[in-house]
Amino acid sequence: MSAALHVVDTEGVDALTMRRLGQELDRDPMALYRYAANRAALLDGIAELVMGQLVIATSGADWREPLRRAAHDFRALALAHPNVVPLLATRPLATPLGLRPPGTLRPLEQVLDLLISAGFAPARALHVYRTFFGLLYGHVLNELQEVVVDPEETDALLRLGLHRLPPREFPRLRSVAPDLLAGYDGAVELDQALDLLLTGLHPAPAGGTHPS
Repeated sequence: MSAALHVVDTEGVDALTMRRLGQELDRDPMALYRYAANRAALLDGIAELVMGQLVIATSGADWREPLRRAAHDFRALALAHPNVVPLLATRPLATPLGLRPPGTLRPLEQVLDLLISAGFAPARALHVYRTFFGLLYGHVLNELQEVVVDPEETDALLRLGLHRLPPREFPRLRSVAPDLLAGYDGAVELDQALDLLLTGLHPAPAGGTHPS
């Protein structure tokens, strides 16, 4: 599966086929069907391989700290495998929860264990998980920018995607690209978002419901 991940990392998700993987491994593509039933199984395997690297501590003096560390670990994985991020964000939608690769479900199990042990009701812990990973996916998708090799475009234009805009129609917007990008730090931005999320979360009082 590491060879399949290498293809996706270097050439993109669309490039991954049994034929291309066979070339990567110097094997007959038909022989690969003994290890993966189809391309969908390859995609599931890649998602499991990457998400399997994310380990969330399920104990500690403060439940917020493991989540903060996990957020930065997830960001590091996203930066290391940018072509896999859209796959991680959309692939689970095609598969019922119980049929997904176990490795992709372990972060969910670990977050639930962490939060329920800290006093969160199970249903609220699930809500926190969804909110937490929604924030992470939104952040990394926003941070990761498509970079196109074009010596005539500035780095700021490329990272913001403004190179797609016709210069004659959007001269002002293109001109402020460096200002839009100035001082951007993905790790700092993530910490600020986590501060907003985590400081507002608390377990519900015993025997009661958490205030909205």
